Amino acid sequence: MRIAVIGTGNIGGTLGSRWREAGHDVVYGSRDPGGTGPGGAPLAAILEAVADAEVVLIAVPGPAVPEVVSALGGALDGKVVIDAANRMGEPEANSHTAITGAAPGARYARAFNTLGWENFADPLPGTDLFFVSDPQARATVEELISAIGLGPVYVGDTGAVRAVDSLLGLWFALMQQTGTRKVAFRLVR
Repeated sequence: MRIAVIGTGNIGGTLGSRWREAGHDVVYGSRDPGGTGPGGAPLAAILEAVADAEVVLIAVPGPAVPEVVSALGGALDGKVVIDAANRMGEPEANSHTAITGAAPGARYARAFNTLGWENFADPLPGTDLFFVSDPQARATVEELISAIGLGPVYVGDTGAVRAVDSLLGLWFALMQQTGTRKVAFRLVR
């Protein structure tokens, strides 16, 4: 799968590296193209990175998401767009409205926003990742969650985005209570 990762910080860099290790074709979209990013994947201009991608991971600071997706606009149409950014302190933590407003033809998913990056770099055994997505994107998102060693748990379509976002607050509370960022969730069936 060809994946454009927009953001080379802890989340984007960790996920891009892990997907590359799993055999996916990863390119980072960057304001400073050229050279290589985390895990040795190339750094390209953001629009160039997205052009041939099947999947686009948005892993930039939450306040930057509207500007990034507005600049991409129709380039996101038809692609699976995974919103991993958290807009801390805003009424909505997700960027669903900004992403689908800029690219109505994008297949939106909300994932990789409820655990710290450490849980993606080295998952605790049995960790699940809860996500929502456009039904047409579900299989792709499940494959990418599984590729980093987590169990995908589909919460529903994008109408359930707040349910996934509610886990973010729970993760922060547990992290503060336990004193470690290596806190994760597991669905017991």
